[in-house]
Amino acid sequence: MQQRIGIDGVEIAVRLAGDMNRPAILLLHGFPSSSASFREVIEPLATGCFVIAPDLPGFGNSAPIERPSFARFADTIERLLAKLDVASFHLYLHDFGAAVGLHLATRAPDRIRSLIVQNANAHASGMDAAWDATRAYWRDPTPQHEAEATAHLTFEGTRDQYIGGVPDEIAACIDASRWEEDWRVMSLPGRIEMQRALVYDYRNHVARFDEIAGFLRRQPPALMLWGRHDAFFALDEALSWMRDLPRMEAHVLDGPHFLLESHAAQCAALMVDFVRRVDGRLTRFA
Repeated sequence: MQQRIGIDGVEIAVRLAGDMNRPAILLLHGFPSSSASFREVIEPLATGCFVIAPDLPGFGNSAPIERPSFARFADTIERLLAKLDVASFHLYLHDFGAAVGLHLATRAPDRIRSLIVQNANAHASGMDAAWDATRAYWRDPTPQHEAEATAHLTFEGTRDQYIGGVPDEIAACIDASRWEEDWRVMSLPGRIEMQRALVYDYRNHVARFDEIAGFLRRQPPALMLWGRHDAFFALDEALSWMRDLPRMEAHVLDGPHFLLESHAAQCAALMVDFVRRVDGRLTRFA
């Protein structure tokens, strides 16, 4: 069940589960979804963690904010964590959620108990030719380039976030109501304009890759859960994460960009085991 928490006059929807006195895990969703992405893994994680799964501003049931950007989304999540009195947390990164969460990590590295990386981009290697139109827009933000870079902001493009390039038998397991709900939210007044702004702002995430690499040199404990049938982030991105984090536990699964839609039970089990081991080490050596 979601609750709404006021942050700077804006209502942010968040799913909370588990004991607030246990280590926190912050689950940050991607485009175009919401905390509903985590609906099948929250309960297992709550057996050992305090689970925090917000809808980013303007996504799901959260109200939009003015001048949307990933940095401002991170500001909102920081204030949410402060209201919940969360000092440190495991950080789940997926898609747009990585652009938010890695702001939190670089601002206060000591707060991060571990990283869980699920089809999340932090290297140029993940951005193959499919990003050419977006890069052209960043270099030269003309109306034509904007139209080409944001052509996916349609019902069909929303659906393809889930099943584009995915083998038929895997696509058949994904509930169409997921992208139908995402498109309903995106069709609300002002939301497509917000998404256009985020496409342009993503260039600032890319510009931070060197700063993010500096954070990764701290070698946080890390788990990778990667859906290999990802039409948006090249598989080379997974290898880049593994090079930066040579002790990362990595699982490349036969799933889509939205891996939890097809492999939730397997991912939940891997996450529960991982955070228990990390928390045991942190407690033992504190």
